[in-house]
Amino acid sequence: MASHFHDHDHDHSTLSEMDVRVRALETLLTQKGYIDTAAIDRIIETYETEVGPHNGAQVVAKAWAEPDFKAWLLEDATAAIASLGFTGRQGEHMVAVENTPELHNMVVCTLCSCYPWTVLGLPPVWYKSAAYRSRAVLEPRKVLADFGVTLPQSTRIRVWDSTAEVRYLVLPRRPADTENLSQADLAKMVTRDAMIGTALV
Repeated sequence: MASHFHDHDHDHSTLSEMDVRVRALETLLTQKGYIDTAAIDRIIETYETEVGPHNGAQVVAKAWAEPDFKAWLLEDATAAIASLGFTGRQGEHMVAVENTPELHNMVVCTLCSCYPWTVLGLPPVWYKSAAYRSRAVLEPRKVLADFGVTLPQSTRIRVWDSTAEVRYLVLPRRPADTENLSQADLAKMVTRDAMIGTALV
């Protein structure tokens, strides 16, 4: 399996041209009776509140707490994640990459918005923006600064390019003084952005 990475600001607009088109199409399909807005709302709610980043947070917390699971996750993320029941569309081929003091990982999809829905839920608007997709590769340190993340100059940044074949999960660094926390409490600390690499835990 080939890895896609680049060693080396993003757009917060809420209504892009694509958003306008999607809303217009949804309105038209609803008016014609082809789609049920309640069903769409339920699907969105499921991904935001039940799937959301909660699945990924459980994966991260288990990796932090169980060295054997962490080793398995880094060796075969697809199988390790599937063992927790998190499988399905856009999560079939996963790779986990670990943040360390020497290396910080970020994920982007430079071509479109490939994203592991079953693990992280719905992709954030900024992840799909052209600005993030281009700047994350060209100036990752500046993009991280836009998110409020400042890393030492000695920390290398690696940008992984998600594709239709491979999607990535960043394993954030475990915070200090959390040895006595349960996996459930650890999972509450993990955010979606930390698993994309645009935030720290």
